Amino acid sequence: MSRVARSSLLVGVFLLTLALVLAGCGGGGEKKEEEKGGGETTKGGETKAAGGGSPGQIAIEGSSTVLPITQAAAEGFNQQNPDVQITVGGAGTGDGFEAFCSGEIQIADASRAINDEETQACEENGIQFLELAVGQDGITIVVNPQNQEVNEITLDQLRTLWEPGAEGQIQNFSDIDPSFPDQPVNLYGPGTESGTFEFFTEKAVGKKKEQRTDYQASEDDNVLVQGVSGDPNALGYFGFGYFEQNQQRLKALPVDSVQPTAETINSGEYPLSRPLFIYVSVQALEENPSVQEFVNYYLENLNQFVEQAQYVPLADGAAQETRERFQNRTTGTAPEDATGGEQGKEKAKGKEEEKKKEDTEKK
Repeated sequence: MSRVARSSLLVGVFLLTLALVLAGCGGGGEKKEEEKGGGETTKGGETKAAGGGSPGQIAIEGSSTVLPITQAAAEGFNQQNPDVQITVGGAGTGDGFEAFCSGEIQIADASRAINDEETQACEENGIQFLELAVGQDGITIVVNPQNQEVNEITLDQLRTLWEPGAEGQIQNFSDIDPSFPDQPVNLYGPGTESGTFEFFTEKAVGKKKEQRTDYQASEDDNVLVQGVSGDPNALGYFGFGYFEQNQQRLKALPVDSVQPTAETINSGEYPLSRPLFIYVSVQALEENPSVQEFVNYYLENLNQFVEQAQYVPLADGAAQETRERFQNRTTGTAPEDATGGEQGKEKAKGKEEEKKKEDTEKK
């Protein structure tokens, strides 16, 4: 049983006990009119409902990075459909895929693409899915604003700081670079179930899921924001939207001389740019009208929700690809150029031109 399922079971037992107590207190009085579900959205972690999805119920779990986008969509949808109960959790991309591929939830939020092991788990359980890119993000490296001496960083320096061999060795800013202050560096970052963790370790450290472990970890990005903003010696990383929402409390570092902005993330110039996704169960779309209506509403108003969460909207080509994948029920993962829009196409074009150049030089 997954962590999400265990949490849901405990919540269910608590609610059942509470209901029995309230029933006893009510005595023989009149029956109260049953309250209609208001589509409450959780802000921390566990979903309150799971399973195949009864009509009028949608369970969503996964990335804390994508969480604000999906919360905005859920809240907007509930204003028009108050009878639909939508629960949204942010336990992490890995936990979200575990629950999704076991059929416990209908939609998974993800800050990275589904991996081969997770795809196999979905196949083994008969879960077909749509992979839908919803926005773009740039993992943002932040320090406390009181740190006036560290104003930029490189991917090589991030590797020096975060690689497994740095544990117990790289303890001061000056250990990263002699020009940095000789002050302790206290690290903050997402937990191992986070898609941000996996993307960062692969891109910055050089190997997915390998990183030093002596740091303050949390699946809740708000906890990381609080940690860095309250610690003059802090350095951490998380999604661009959480930095944008807390700019007065944090200082973002350019990476390889590129500042994280909507423009540099959209163009792919920022080295830690990445797409954000939702994964939707095909079975849920076929069996639960509420899921179909919600995803349709989500995609029709996508830019609004992405901007509300202070992330970067998809390029026009990628947004159109997402809508077409949903309308055509295109299952499985999307090609890289589709999830990155014009950015992905330019990367693919660049690789092709580079290969042609190498072939010409060989001749």
